Amino acid sequence: MTRRWPLTAATLAWAAWLGAALLTVAVVAPGAFAVLPSRSLAGTMVGRVLPVVFASGMLIGVAVAALLGVGPGRRVPSITALCAAAACAVSHFLVDPKIAQLRVEIGGPVDALPADDARRVAFGLLHGYSVGGLGVAMLAATLSLAFVLHLARPAVAGRANPN
Repeated sequence: MTRRWPLTAATLAWAAWLGAALLTVAVVAPGAFAVLPSRSLAGTMVGRVLPVVFASGMLIGVAVAALLGVGPGRRVPSITALCAAAACAVSHFLVDPKIAQLRVEIGGPVDALPADDARRVAFGLLHGYSVGGLGVAMLAATLSLAFVLHLARPAVAGRANPN
C-alpha cells in the first residue's frame, strides 16, 4: 500500500487556496468597489489582499508539485501546479509592482485622468494582466486539483491504481 497523505495534503491545499482566490474575486473585490467611497480606496484595499493570494498560490503550487513528484500519473498534476505557481509569480513580481509604480507616478485617482491618457491606458492594461494572471492560476490550480482527485480515487476491481 502506498502513502496517500501527499494526495490528501495536495487536495486540502488546493481547496483552501481556490476558496480564498474565489472569495477574493467574487466577494472581496466587488464588495470593496461597491461600498467604499472611492474606486481608488477600493483598489488600494484589494491591492492589499492580492499579494497574499499570489504568494500563497506560489507556495502551494510549488509544495503540491514537490509532494506529488513525477511518478506514475503524477506528472500532469505537478506541471499544472507549477503553472499555477508561475502565473501567481508573474502577477506578483512583474505586474503588481508596475501597477504600484504607476499609481505613485499618477499621484491621485486613476479615474481622474482623461480616458486617453497614456498612464490610464497603461494602468488598464496592467490591471487586465493581473486579473488574467489570477485567472490562469485559478484554472491551473483547478486542473491540478482535478488530476489529484483522479489519482486519489479508490481502486476498483479490474482497474489499476498506481497509488
